[in-house]
Amino acid sequence: MKTLTQAEEEIMQILWKLQEANVAGIIDQMPEPKPAYNTVSTIVRILESKEFVDYRKEGRGHIYFPKVTKQTYTQSTTGKLARNYFKGSYKSMVSFFMEQEKLTVSDLEEILKEIHKKDPS
Repeated sequence: MKTLTQAEEEIMQILWKLQEANVAGIIDQMPEPKPAYNTVSTIVRILESKEFVDYRKEGRGHIYFPKVTKQTYTQSTTGKLARNYFKGSYKSMVSFFMEQEKLTVSDLEEILKEIHKKDPS
């Protein structure tokens, strides 16, 4: 799966949240200072060429919607992160975040609960 730039990912986050929107609707969700309409329109067309979004015509405009789910993209990027920086080891990745104090014991307990839900043995 192709990776997204920061600007592309920001727009995808909005589309994942809204499920569909025109360019003006995307801009409405963006923080100040809001980018120019043409800038957002160009990024959306790039996302379309990367096959992350599609559109349907509505009147004289387009309504854009995600083709790739947030979960699919998240799985792809975390897998790539684990492969490229932690030799494919999620254990090493979690250990790294523990060492950087990005995860607390409480966070780990929640992760363990999720693991036990998926594999109760």
